[in-house]
Amino acid sequence: MTTRTTEGWLLVLQAVDVAFLLLHDWVPLGRLSNRQAVREVDSVTRLAVSTLISTVPWALGLGLCCVYWHSPRWPHWLESYLVVSYCVLLAGALVAWWIPYLVWPNPERAARYRIRFADTLRFLPERNGIAPDTLHVAFHGMVVATLVLLVRL
Repeated sequence: MTTRTTEGWLLVLQAVDVAFLLLHDWVPLGRLSNRQAVREVDSVTRLAVSTLISTVPWALGLGLCCVYWHSPRWPHWLESYLVVSYCVLLAGALVAWWIPYLVWPNPERAARYRIRFADTLRFLPERNGIAPDTLHVAFHGMVVATLVLLVRL
């Protein structure tokens, strides 16, 4: 795969990642989300602030990649920013979902997730009171794929 092709796929993955971060708590997605349950746990203000904080760094990276799209290659500092920001995003996913699911139980998080993600589509069995929903599993897979492509650059 050429550098340009890798950058193109990175743009696509980043756009999907940013769209997920921006919209997943706000847009009805059938059984992939439960907006009513989310509202039971989080106020609209808390959701808005959370959405802003969790979207801006990756939207900025996507925007900068678009700005530098016509350059022969993305600047090294931009590639570094993307690697660091996606490592932070993956670390957040690990702390929020995978460590409580696989390693250390977190009863408070499990209770919150039971409400927030009630009736959402899942294919993984429950462990430690948590069963990651399909939408988040797919998102975490895209984050890993984004990091793999960034390392290829």
